[in-house]
Amino acid sequence: MPNLGTQNISTSYPQLLKVATTSPISGSLQAITSGDNISSALSLSTSEVRSTGSLAVDGTSLLSGAVTFGASLTASTGTATIGTLSVGTATISTATIPSVTLSTATISTASISTATIPLQLGAITFGSNITASTGTATLGTATISTATISSATIPRINGATTFATGFTSSTGTNTIGTIESTTINNSGLATVGTLEIGGLSGPKITNVSYGTFAFSGGTVQTHAANDTTTGTFGLPCQLGDIVIASINSLGSTTGTGALIATNFFPIATDVVEYNIIGKGSTAGTIPAGTIFATALRFTA
Repeated sequence: MPNLGTQNISTSYPQLLKVATTSPISGSLQAITSGDNISSALSLSTSEVRSTGSLAVDGTSLLSGAVTFGASLTASTGTATIGTLSVGTATISTATIPSVTLSTATISTASISTATIPLQLGAITFGSNITASTGTATLGTATISTATISSATIPRINGATTFATGFTSSTGTNTIGTIESTTINNSGLATVGTLEIGGLSGPKITNVSYGTFAFSGGTVQTHAANDTTTGTFGLPCQLGDIVIASINSLGSTTGTGALIATNFFPIATDVVEYNIIGKGSTAGTIPAGTIFATALRFTA
């Protein structure tokens, strides 16, 4: 506006700014008006500035105290650095956050269509759920009451894990320290270090092995004579293991009345001896066949 010194008061006074009342600026907010009493969007007091319209800042702004946004906060471009943020509802279309350090963040609802957050420092509590559609999420420690995961690669879980209904693994290898389950259904390959049967007081299976051995046939003497056919075969086992085995040609014996008794037991590491005893009144033979053997190792 022109210099007031060159204007008459009677024509230039509307260009002046004043408070709306006849009182000077005080601790109470007063609207700033023109000289002819037209109110602006700005109100002033000795401790507060208020705008009822839009506030535009072209340069750098520094807000050293707490800032309360009555409705929303919109940042079109640039970088916003915020110490502590309490948000009732946050709707973010696109966010790239290289590093976030939050002492306290309270968000009741947050809708984020795209967010890239390489590093999150501090604990995060999700009130309802977290959904990650693609990419890789690395979490230091996650405490989750309920998790619905369609596909997840988890290299390691520290601590106890409780599956409310079931645990299903389609492919790959799972190494689990201790499993407590009433029912285990496994259709594929399972590698178990120790299998406990019948609850905490039941026996534990620590090793199970299986193998086959070609049986070349033999002559079974009459009972109470030299009536034992013996031999050995290799099977992963130790002394004290329980060996369960059968010969698939026992049903074709001759001369013994099919009264045959078999016995299998370890005599050394990885060596099993078998005894075949005839119970019939005449000697006979057992055709060649295959021995199918399993060794079981238990602990109390």
